[in-house]
Amino acid sequence: MKYSSFEQIAEVCRNSETVKKVAVAGAADRHVLEAVIEARREGIAEPILVGDPEKIARGLAELDCQPDSFGIVPAFSNQECGEKAVELVKAGRVDFLMKGMIETRDIMKPLVARENGLNTGRTMCVFTYNYVPQMTRLLAIADGGMIPYPTLEQKKDIVENCVESLHKLGIRRPTVAILAGVEKVNPKMPETTDAAALVEMNRNGEIEGCDIYGPISFDIFMDREIAEHKGYDCPCCGDFDCCIVPSMAAGNLMHKAMIICGGTKMAGVIVGAKVPVVLSSRGASAEEKFVSMALASLLS
Repeated sequence: MKYSSFEQIAEVCRNSETVKKVAVAGAADRHVLEAVIEARREGIAEPILVGDPEKIARGLAELDCQPDSFGIVPAFSNQECGEKAVELVKAGRVDFLMKGMIETRDIMKPLVARENGLNTGRTMCVFTYNYVPQMTRLLAIADGGMIPYPTLEQKKDIVENCVESLHKLGIRRPTVAILAGVEKVNPKMPETTDAAALVEMNRNGEIEGCDIYGPISFDIFMDREIAEHKGYDCPCCGDFDCCIVPSMAAGNLMHKAMIICGGTKMAGVIVGAKVPVVLSSRGASAEEKFVSMALASLLS
């Protein structure tokens, strides 16, 4: 299935036979509560709220919700919020996690702890699904949030994380672009040699279930006419399912420019562990948190 809007993702969740459950670590925040209330009302996810019970209850009451209608797990520090949310996963009580008003490290540390058994051994990454006005489908981007300078092996894991996620979303053979500053291999630019290596891994069957192209510059990746003008022979330009950025800084800058200057909207989750983690920034809107929960629900 090719999604062209977040509403389509939400609709698939609404029509699901089961409603997924989410542990919200650090739930005592208005935007977080607005998002989980909406997700519950829409049948997207059933939340269990982890945090200070009094603050959560007060926040729910301010939003005209009865606190006793929600599952609340007491936790009184950021670290305890992360630990108790992960414990809910281990106990099989929830299907995915969501970071509320806590630091990322407070939920990631217990998630990757060996004794919790939730780490698959694969490099985790931030998988964002983006509405880009110029494109006919939602676009996956990784990784602009976790690995500062990924090695070739880590990039392979990132690609496989994205391909696995896109398969879960119903895209049978996603097309993946490996972005670089130029579209030709240059030994002085490691991102181009890594791109060529990933393409070769795809061709020899080491990376399966997708079609990989690269190195490819952003303008060619986005626009078929520019690709044709520059003589870049690729049928997917302007219509890729996914792109992999060369570094966290490149992904972060590109993504924020697309959002602020280009009207892009995003949903984001961490993938690569046994459960997805909604990791919207603490300043993200309730809408972004809501659509990220819908995405995580489909991926869990």
